[in-house]
Amino acid sequence: MTSGLFARHRHGDADAEPGLVDFAVNVRSGPPEFICDALARRIGDLAQYPSTSDQEKAITAIASAHGRAHDEVLLLSGAAEGFELLPRLAPRHAALIQPSFTEPELALRSAGVSITDVVLPPPWQLVPDAVPDDADLVVLGNPTNPTSVLHPVSAIERLRRPGRLVVVDEAFADITLDPGTRQGEPASIADRRADDMAVIRSVTKTFGLAGLRAGYLLAAPDVIARLTVGRRPWPLGTLALTALAECVGPEGQRYAREQAEMIAADRAEMVAQLTAGGIEVCAAPSASFVLTAMPDALEIKSRLRDKGFAVRSAANFVGLDDRYLRLAVRDAETTRSLIAAIDEVREEFGS
Repeated sequence: MTSGLFARHRHGDADAEPGLVDFAVNVRSGPPEFICDALARRIGDLAQYPSTSDQEKAITAIASAHGRAHDEVLLLSGAAEGFELLPRLAPRHAALIQPSFTEPELALRSAGVSITDVVLPPPWQLVPDAVPDDADLVVLGNPTNPTSVLHPVSAIERLRRPGRLVVVDEAFADITLDPGTRQGEPASIADRRADDMAVIRSVTKTFGLAGLRAGYLLAAPDVIARLTVGRRPWPLGTLALTALAECVGPEGQRYAREQAEMIAADRAEMVAQLTAGGIEVCAAPSASFVLTAMPDALEIKSRLRDKGFAVRSAANFVGLDDRYLRLAVRDAETTRSLIAAIDEVREEFGS
């Protein structure tokens, strides 16, 4: 199906109506004060075009954060733009690890690229050998939206083949933690310099900046050069460039680590509450959202809206269906109120 809740282009923001308690959008509640201050200082510069200096500052900050050269960094107007640029690489056969973020499929299909959906069975662990040998482009999320599954680096490495580019969407990587060692970003490959691997990242999720559109792509210089041929001038505005430099800088990295710890604690409590409430948590989550399954999920979603809650159906993801709801991680009290509302809905079903 391609319309309504089943449309590939539908995202959680369509559910987060004003006045509803938002469990649909997996963006943090708002930018921290140091980001707001940095943006406010640049308001007076908006009469000018974005400067080369601001662009270089953003690139320098990103390159430093990931141990990369400047020509391995491509600034993006949101991570989704990275997927829009992939057809410029002229792939013959793209393999998409599913279920996952829907924008790569939309971008590649609109460009006429042949696509194979590599649909993983629950609990959605990566199976590298399931990818067709002739796929010259492989795209996957890590951690994956909407399953919240984090694939180990060793599994991603097994996707590599001569003549193939592996593209990893790490939009939520900056809030991942190793549950044992508490190491940050335990499965990221952002610092791996390889000709056949690329990483797409976003700063808008963790820093509450979805309305600004800011991200970046890391790849070999040749890949970056091919992606930028014919790109429009000033692809990012002054505020997006400022945000990028701040978010990946030292203060931004400290903030992301604090958010990672907070999300991990809230997520553990959320999983415990959901499980105690008889709600199935479908996989061990590693990101800022939890995938659940329940009977009559679409009807529950509709009735929750009437009770003041927005949740995200996962019916439009390849490999999932209308049994699944994705819930953004929220604090314990807010989660408790959602589960109470779900209990009320279930009681209504039984009446």
